[in-house]
Amino acid sequence: MNLHITVFKRICVMMALMVATFYVAKAAAPKKELNIKNCGAVGDSITLNTKYIQLAIDSLFKKGGGTVVVPKGIFLTGALYLKQGVNLRIEADGILKGSENVADYPAIDRRIEGHIEPNFCPALINAYSIKNLKITGQGTIQGGGQVYWDAFRSRRKADPKTKNLDVYRPQNLFLQDCEDAIVSGLRLRCSGFWNFHLYRCKNVMIENLDIQTPRGAPSTDGIDVDGCNHIDIKGCYISVDDDCIALKGGKGPFAANDSFHNLPTEYVNVSNCTFNLGNGAITLGSEATVVRHITMRNCKLVGPAHNTILKIKVRTDTPQTYDDISVSDIEVNGNFNIIGLAGWSQYKDTKGLPDPPHTVSNISIKNVTGTVAHFGDIKPPENTTLSNFSFSNIHVKPLSASAPINIDGLKNFTVKDVTVE
Repeated sequence: MNLHITVFKRICVMMALMVATFYVAKAAAPKKELNIKNCGAVGDSITLNTKYIQLAIDSLFKKGGGTVVVPKGIFLTGALYLKQGVNLRIEADGILKGSENVADYPAIDRRIEGHIEPNFCPALINAYSIKNLKITGQGTIQGGGQVYWDAFRSRRKADPKTKNLDVYRPQNLFLQDCEDAIVSGLRLRCSGFWNFHLYRCKNVMIENLDIQTPRGAPSTDGIDVDGCNHIDIKGCYISVDDDCIALKGGKGPFAANDSFHNLPTEYVNVSNCTFNLGNGAITLGSEATVVRHITMRNCKLVGPAHNTILKIKVRTDTPQTYDDISVSDIEVNGNFNIIGLAGWSQYKDTKGLPDPPHTVSNISIKNVTGTVAHFGDIKPPENTTLSNFSFSNIHVKPLSASAPINIDGLKNFTVKDVTVE
């Protein structure tokens, strides 16, 4: 009897070990990878591959997830939509090339410039409400930029009142309501509009991106962080003919009342980045309600392009709060300003109401060295309260005979160990 019990116990232990081994092996097994060529994609820069690449995404989604792989080649495509559990990796010498035909970007209702725009252009790559997303690799996302830039310039030449959204232009990359995401290693080129737009995302790591558009490419911001929190941007190179990193939100006199669409942009950390061409390495606004708890450190601005370390746009039709902005350990070498603060009235619409109030407080800039064009300008519009600005340990050489700073309406202004040689 005891022998039978002992044998039974041994069998139970063996079965338990077999089951445990199965689940450990299953957990350790790599997620599926699917090369887009295996779904029919052709990397000849001519064949339109939208349906084949989307097929790869959808196929992995149905099988529980995995990674869509873009191999060496130039794969022409229209708008693509990632899905939960499906990551994207673009290999070195692999290019996702955006179509120059607007018909390849079917219109959707989407967030852009501080509001939901009906029937507007999606991005080349889109991700909605995805957790643990990874978009990685050493390859390139290349928009169809030139044709869209030309269309915008042509229309604005015919009608100077033309606005950004009057011309259908795709972004390179758009993430909405995504959480715990990583975007790493890629080159972003030739975006028709903003390069990389994040809306209502949290806990996103953006690292080692190389984002470039040439001078004269309109509205091609590098990274737009819109109503997001806990965003880390590190090790990136950005050279674009607009804002390099723009911290955004809603716009209009009632924007602060809409807490669903217009979340604060907060806890954004920028480190070890290099900036070249741009309106601002870090820009607050123009459309924004609350931007706070922002740090920029250990970054470089390299010339000869013009740029500003910290640019603050006070939008005159929108109530705004900018607070706790810290910039430190910055090396500048070129035609740069340290700070710029001014009113922003482009596309102004107060709905017949008086200009709303604005608050800009607790701005710290320290440990800056190199050469500059000007120290900067602080010229706030009416109804703006400025307080607690601090400049310390700044030692720069001007490119011209002087590098003055113009300061209006500033309270509690601290300067310590600042020299302009």
